[in-house]
Amino acid sequence: MSEPTVAAHRQIWRETGFTEGVRVVPEEMALAMSYDASTHAVMMGTPQDLEDFAVGFSLTEGIVETIEGIESLEAVPQDEGIELRMWLSKANAERLSERRRYLAGPTGCGLCGIDSISEAMRPVALVGPGIHVTPPQIMAAMTALQPLQKLNTITRAVHAAAFWQPDGGILEIREDVGRHNALDKLIGALARKKIDATGGAVLLTSRVSVELVQKTAAAGASLIVSVSAPTALAIRMAERAGITLAAIARSDGFEIFTHTHRIAAGDASHVA
Repeated sequence: MSEPTVAAHRQIWRETGFTEGVRVVPEEMALAMSYDASTHAVMMGTPQDLEDFAVGFSLTEGIVETIEGIESLEAVPQDEGIELRMWLSKANAERLSERRRYLAGPTGCGLCGIDSISEAMRPVALVGPGIHVTPPQIMAAMTALQPLQKLNTITRAVHAAAFWQPDGGILEIREDVGRHNALDKLIGALARKKIDATGGAVLLTSRVSVELVQKTAAAGASLIVSVSAPTALAIRMAERAGITLAAIARSDGFEIFTHTHRIAAGDASHVA
């Protein structure tokens, strides 16, 4: 299996002139999601935590409702990428087959057919009561995130998604050159380890787009905290899903865009 990083030769220019050296950069390659011997999607990503990626993508994209819907999973190296080969339970396989026929029919262009906009804007899952936290807890969580980004510490070129609990700290973290991939890997890791996402928050190092909100809602987490800003559509989707969206989390504070009731100035209580 491919390594997640590569040592790249480089020339460095500074005011004193040119020097030569090596920089460690993240690997990026084609990762194909295959179900029942048929390719469903191909993403560019970092070749690590691939089983987590396959499971998380399958869950957040609605291919399966639970991890048990995947009967087998294998990462198969190809000439120019890696195929994540999955076989589904009968009910999930039939549902995916019907979905493909429905989308491909009138235009013949597969999953990018006439319903691609409605697919992209599919109804978002509604999260439960979730957790309640204080600003100092959020600040401590984001401070703890940076040292755990091992791949980014080496390359300075990847995104991270982490799962944090008020009483347990950061339980899992996953990294990838793609921010969506990092979150799918995280959600897959939680599912494989039987960790209930409703009892914690998703921490992100990237811009918050609508897909990240949709994926978080599918996992059931009620709080997103990100280093970067959200898009307007992400804010609307978080409002609709019942997710508390806090962003632009820096050393001097953060901004809350939706469902502010989960972040209180006083003592926090954990509501599962």
